[in-house]
Amino acid sequence: MTLLDHSLDTHPMTPDWVKEAVFYQIFPDRFARSGRVGGMNLQPWGATPEFHRYMGGDLWGVLEKLDYIQSLGVNAIYFCPVFQSASNHRYHTHDYFQVDPMLGGNEALRALIDAAHARGIRIVLDGVFNHSSRGFFQFNDLLEQGAGSAYRDWFHVEGWPLNPYDESRPAGYAAWWGNRALPKFNTNNAAVREFLWEVAEHWIRFGIDGWRLDVPNEIDDDSFWQEFRNRVKALNPDAYIVGEIWGDAHRWLAGDQFDAVMNYHFTRPCLAFFGARTLDHAMNERSGTGRVEPMNAVAFAARMEEVTRLYHPEVVRAQLNLLDSHDTARYLSAVGGDAGAHRLALTFLMTYVGAPCLYYGDEIGLPGGPDPDCRRAFPWDEASWDHTTLNLVRRLTEARHNSPALQRGDFRVLHACGDQLVFVREYGQARAHVALNCAAQAVRVPVAAGPGLYREVLSGQMVSLGEDQHVEVPARGAVILLPA
Repeated sequence: MTLLDHSLDTHPMTPDWVKEAVFYQIFPDRFARSGRVGGMNLQPWGATPEFHRYMGGDLWGVLEKLDYIQSLGVNAIYFCPVFQSASNHRYHTHDYFQVDPMLGGNEALRALIDAAHARGIRIVLDGVFNHSSRGFFQFNDLLEQGAGSAYRDWFHVEGWPLNPYDESRPAGYAAWWGNRALPKFNTNNAAVREFLWEVAEHWIRFGIDGWRLDVPNEIDDDSFWQEFRNRVKALNPDAYIVGEIWGDAHRWLAGDQFDAVMNYHFTRPCLAFFGARTLDHAMNERSGTGRVEPMNAVAFAARMEEVTRLYHPEVVRAQLNLLDSHDTARYLSAVGGDAGAHRLALTFLMTYVGAPCLYYGDEIGLPGGPDPDCRRAFPWDEASWDHTTLNLVRRLTEARHNSPALQRGDFRVLHACGDQLVFVREYGQARAHVALNCAAQAVRVPVAAGPGLYREVLSGQMVSLGEDQHVEVPARGAVILLPA
């Protein structure tokens, strides 16, 4: 199957609500500290992030900030892992059935889901199913009992004795990317498979609205994910299943495994075009995105048309589009602190096809280099916020929620030249025309919107178009036209 071939044997069906979703990704330890969970050795809030220290953000804190989250126009939250773990990022899962006590435990998640759902906000959790941790009970039993462990076949034992800490000796077991803190599950084992499917079912019954799957390609078994989908969808047909696949994902997007993937094919072109003049190459090379070469509007338009045709249209409309994440440098820092480039990229994020996802703090201009710096504490002192970016985000999400074309429309490039891109989103009779200008001076560009009266979203002004189908786009700015 070629990159541009979406003629699939099956017709993928994705949750309809995702097409109208604006996601907000939260790294729980760093978003908001409620003060309800005490007795811990914590870094001061806002201190330089460290790999092995906590700042004490919790789910009660998120609950207290739901007014703020809702004010962004967000109606879905994707959480990095929340289950009990001995790491601030919680990818080292100890107990898949318990929310980490530091986050407020199952009680806090229960309260948060109920409060979020009352506001129309969905909750998606991170599922780390390809590996566990040294603290996972079944692996701990293996360490204690050796070859006599009842759970010996839950993991890939390669030799005795096992050495979970001594780096000078072989680990004796398969570990994720050689990190012996993360023993890989043996998902060929029927008991392991059943255990992981039960975890997925348990939290869907609890009330979550979907799963984001951590590097699911490392469970290299279609039948595992097919049954995962069957079980999840049997309990909630509207549950969203989105995989962290950085490359070609056709294998998982045929309608029998995932609904969508995290769209890093979207991320890199946005760095390359909007940040073309200010890219921090050294930072990007150390980040999850890797080195990015600048693009002009023609190259960007061609690439985004490819990305739009990459998968079945139903999948494309459900893709989780992102500018950055906990695995990359923050977009603002990746483009050398260029706030103008960041705002243009945010505008494209909110007007392109698929579900936009904000990484917490991006809406206020929070910077950050590669991990762990991209996981800074949210600064709740509003005096430190970039209010220009915040106001832009709120205007963009409002426009998206009010425009069927921006939520569900097809994507078609109308004009690409130098630093300017014009495209239209079309859904039935609904239209939204978007013009982006990366140049340092205002320009007039053709929009081909047709004669009539339009509302320009970002300025709030009315625009009348006659035979001259050109609009002036501000320097380093955008124009979004919706029918009046």
